Amino acid sequence: MKRIKRVKLVLQILLVSICCPLLVQAQSNSSIKSLPDYHIEQVASGLHYPWSLAFLPNDELLVSERTGQLRKVIAGVISEPISGLPDDIYVKSQGGLLDVVLHPDYKQNGWIYLSYAAGTDEENALKVMRAKLSGLALHEQQVLLSVTPTKNTPVHFAGRMAFLPDNSLLITSGDGFDFREQAQLKTSLLGKIIRIMDDGSVPVDNPFVASGEVLTSASDSEIQQDVSQYIYSLGHRNAQAILYDPVRQQVFANEHGPAGGDEVNIILAGQNYGWPVVTRGLDYSGARISPFTEYPGMQQPWVDWTPSIAPSGMVAYYGSMFEALKGDLLATSLKFKQVYWLQLNGNQVLQQTTLFSEIGERLRDIRVHPDGSLYLLTDAADGKILRITLSK
Repeated sequence: MKRIKRVKLVLQILLVSICCPLLVQAQSNSSIKSLPDYHIEQVASGLHYPWSLAFLPNDELLVSERTGQLRKVIAGVISEPISGLPDDIYVKSQGGLLDVVLHPDYKQNGWIYLSYAAGTDEENALKVMRAKLSGLALHEQQVLLSVTPTKNTPVHFAGRMAFLPDNSLLITSGDGFDFREQAQLKTSLLGKIIRIMDDGSVPVDNPFVASGEVLTSASDSEIQQDVSQYIYSLGHRNAQAILYDPVRQQVFANEHGPAGGDEVNIILAGQNYGWPVVTRGLDYSGARISPFTEYPGMQQPWVDWTPSIAPSGMVAYYGSMFEALKGDLLATSLKFKQVYWLQLNGNQVLQQTTLFSEIGERLRDIRVHPDGSLYLLTDAADGKILRITLSK
């Protein structure tokens, strides 16, 4: 059995090497790590396109469903929908209720942050709100951000969020698909990574804040005065994961390219990540989007996935359960229905392998439980929460 698993691992490494020749370099066998025997258990099923997962105290889970519901999961039992969500959630195609994250000081302040698509077919946008949860009801709801301009496409909202150590919040905003040129404009929040403070105000050290003069709130009329104050980085297409690595003290994000050109990037304040001027992908029609794979002043992808893998959630693993994963990145794939394990030495990618392909379902999100186990969400009408632990 161990020999079969070893052969399977080598085949997976070869497959990833063929798909990603720019990333994977030849390594000695001694540098290739493998995961010890593990166990996959189903925590819950019956979720409707679950999108994001957060761990509440007392072993409760909080799960967003893209179709517009927020639910608790307690001991495998899914609650009725939590009340108090906005009444303008726009559920269509990729739109709906998206990310859910807890404030770093959640135990003290109780703030929960939600991203969602809002509006109508003609005018929709990504929004971010916060609220407090009591039982199965949200209270003290506050909309902190509305991305401008609005758009008339039901796709490319992005919507992932991550807190930094100073309690500022990074938010990925998609390019709206038909509005890709706006990813390069500082007058638009489409195709950006946005940074706000936990109360929605503009951080005074954002890269495009002039003379320390910032807006005091995030109403639509004020945002339109100078949206550049909210921009942390630009030139993004549809970033589906963002995280802060506390050991490297760096921000990582992955994003969907078109046909090819999926990326992982190390995100630096004020930098331009190229889209749509720079891309390794093609239009879905096969036409070339840009003649440039590099351009002065624009960042090259840290990791390039061509062909596309359709990356979704991503974590940096520092848990205590899987020693082999420590310090590495794990990214879920919608297209290939597995987890990509980026084995790192500092910021150098030593190797890529794939994990958990036996699940055989589109994977939307991955999270590390405080006990070190891994939690996965499957992207389906009958979505599941899966937990991965070491075999006993």
